[in-house]
Amino acid sequence: MRLDSSVSTLKGVGDELAKKLLSVGVNCVGELIEYLPRKYEDYSQITAISRVRPGPVTIQGVIKQAAGRYARRGMHITEAVAMDDTGSLKLIWFNQPYRVASLKLGQNYYISGDFQLRRQRLGILNPSVELVSDFPVNTARIVPIYRETKGLKSAFIRKLVRETLPLIRSLPETLPVWLIKQEGLIPRADAYESLHFPENDAQLQNARRRLGFEEVFRITLASLMNKLELASEKSLSIPFDEKLAKEFVKQLPFKLTNDQRKTVWQIYLDMQKTQPMNRLTNGDVGSGKTVVAVMAALMVIKQNLQVALMAPTELLARQHAETIHELLDPLGMADKLSLLTGSLKPKQKKVAHERIKSGDINFIIGTHALIQDKVDMHRLGLVIIDEQHRFGVEQRKKLQAKAGHMPHVLSLTATPIPRSLALTLYGELDISIIAEKPPGRLPIITKLCSPNSRPQLYADINQQIKNGRQVFVVCPTISESGALPLQSVEAMHAQLSRKYFKDRKVGLLHGKLSSDQKDKIMQQFLAKKYDILVATTVIEVGVNVPNASVMVVENAERFGLAQIHQLRGRVGRSNHQGYCYLVMGDSSAPSRRLRAIETSDDGFKLAEMDLEVRGPGAIYGTLQHGALDLRIAKLSDIKLIAAARQAAQEFIDRGEDLIQYQELNKHVMQLRAITNLN
Repeated sequence: MRLDSSVSTLKGVGDELAKKLLSVGVNCVGELIEYLPRKYEDYSQITAISRVRPGPVTIQGVIKQAAGRYARRGMHITEAVAMDDTGSLKLIWFNQPYRVASLKLGQNYYISGDFQLRRQRLGILNPSVELVSDFPVNTARIVPIYRETKGLKSAFIRKLVRETLPLIRSLPETLPVWLIKQEGLIPRADAYESLHFPENDAQLQNARRRLGFEEVFRITLASLMNKLELASEKSLSIPFDEKLAKEFVKQLPFKLTNDQRKTVWQIYLDMQKTQPMNRLTNGDVGSGKTVVAVMAALMVIKQNLQVALMAPTELLARQHAETIHELLDPLGMADKLSLLTGSLKPKQKKVAHERIKSGDINFIIGTHALIQDKVDMHRLGLVIIDEQHRFGVEQRKKLQAKAGHMPHVLSLTATPIPRSLALTLYGELDISIIAEKPPGRLPIITKLCSPNSRPQLYADINQQIKNGRQVFVVCPTISESGALPLQSVEAMHAQLSRKYFKDRKVGLLHGKLSSDQKDKIMQQFLAKKYDILVATTVIEVGVNVPNASVMVVENAERFGLAQIHQLRGRVGRSNHQGYCYLVMGDSSAPSRRLRAIETSDDGFKLAEMDLEVRGPGAIYGTLQHGALDLRIAKLSDIKLIAAARQAAQEFIDRGEDLIQYQELNKHVMQLRAITNLN
């Protein structure tokens, strides 16, 4: 057996089971070993039958009798009796007719399961049973529970992993010997065995620490190597023009916050170097990242070089163009601006392409249209990427390649990312954080609502519409599903338009619509063609509808705090008071998480809370989280992250040759390709 052997070489895996394993990402033996448990149940304490109490329990006993029968409605029930020196108790299985034949009467078994009362009779329901041995798999130990699918249960996965134990025990080491010794880590082979078959909690924690450390170490090493590679590139030096900066700030209708000033200064210092800037500006909702980006662009335009700003949607690109036009107009620079999107007419595109190529245009704002081959910008000094995690690596690379050299890169994100997460995911980036809100902006009033309070909620909404305002209603799913009782946009749209708001114009927006349809509906909402827009989270980032004052989030308990905070930031973007109503799925008491968002408008604090409770996926979406393979390390474990980052730096400082470590090299090269810069 080898790591690349097909799972169908394992005992008991036929074509059907191989398909089921493939559906959970397991095709070969190596992937099975990497298929780690999602949780554990502790059945390690063996209890005498006379001392058994309701709840999870393990006993050791002899099975004396077993019989099966069919009950009402065709349900099959298997009953057996287990005995030890202190007494006997009943074992009950439902719809497992094979059990009678599989049990060996008179033999000594470990039996684990839930001891409970059922129809006035105490017994262990659907227990796992296996003959007493030195290495039980499903009983008498801390038992791993895996992610399951129909026809693929944890007991079967445990059986397969048990078969691979000789291979697990011979897994090669991936980290340098000096590093393992220095950090007090257990060997990699021991870590995998302990994660699948832990003997005690301490062993499990040591295994998690070892593999979690390696995860963060790999990502950081990939980032540092990217950063070193970037440092060897040459970029154009953009001098700082103090007079121009002061002139721009003077004509702003508001005062810059300290965070904005600090970030702008960091950018100016970066751009003066011939080493390319690679900075992430991480700003809370409404913190004023666009002004910062324009201040960076000013210096580039002054040098008669070009700036390209790429936004993920046409609507966002248009909004940026309008805002930036207003900001540049008092300086007489607005004519240097051009919008380039897919929906421009061929003639308009041709004119834009020619003006960009000639250098007549210095600030190009657009969508993916910017990376088309026809767009020729050789004097590109600065690339600004808005909501950078929405673009693939290839798209970002293509835009940078337009420069003919390495341009300065400024990435923007409106998703507050806790510093520990940002430094781990983006170790190669310099990070600026804008947490302060501009003065004078009214805080959004946030209220938790039970489903029973809809009449009052709808009365409040009606009043806001009467006052001329507009409303977002966000639901977690597109269509009704029997699996979970969640509000869907389709059902909510039907209810509101036909029953509660018959006299109002109600729009519908979700991810299954084409990009053009989505843009058109948002444009119509912006033009006040709808009073209410029922949508999924496609409206989460960047959309600016100054007239919208109400955000209703249905099934609020299903969303991450960072996500709700983003949605809440879609309203109250003018001088009108904004309201956010979080409607619960039922009338039970709200969680501590939701109580926190009712009282806090600090996106970074809420993201920290999400990180602790729900993991990185809640903040940054499952795609990015999954790609960066953070399966074991807890990003709230600051000590582990700091140690792994320091070790990655030491690995580079020692001049270690990564090629010597074959497995580590493979992972680091994959990560270099999906982290932000490469």
